[in-house]
Amino acid sequence: MNSEQIKIDVSGAELVEKYFDMVFRLALSQTKNKDYADDIVQDVFLKFLRQEKPFESEEHVKAWLIRVTINCSKSMFTSSWFKKNVPLDEQMDVAFETEEESDVFYATQELPPKYRTVIHLFYYEDMSVERISQCLDMKETTVKSQLHRAREMLREKLKRGYDFV
Repeated sequence: MNSEQIKIDVSGAELVEKYFDMVFRLALSQTKNKDYADDIVQDVFLKFLRQEKPFESEEHVKAWLIRVTINCSKSMFTSSWFKKNVPLDEQMDVAFETEEESDVFYATQELPPKYRTVIHLFYYEDMSVERISQCLDMKETTVKSQLHRAREMLREKLKRGYDFV
């Protein structure tokens, strides 16, 4: 860490505008539910506004938001409120441009959370393996292994859907 940490001077409104889509998409990929994702987004930005420690850079802010989003998503699933409620089956009302994107999205949603997370960060947020490993606090080789396994799972899911040989 640099001894000259800089407090990033970003107003709450600017931060929400800049990172809302990223946080929402990540929360949605974790929870598979728009309403839960909305709640998590709200929690993440409230935590950011209450955060008193200075951030070193814009990358530090982004990494912090990703980490907190993932943690809030995990916390939601372990909360007693969540365990005592039974969600209604609902279709996610996410708009896609083509059917292929929809198939890939839904196949990704069927992956276990740890694979869904690395796929989302790598492909949807354009993060490098090195950056993902820093954000998730895991080794780069672990991230590479999870990406490889996730791609194989997606390949099998999509192959069955399209009967490719």
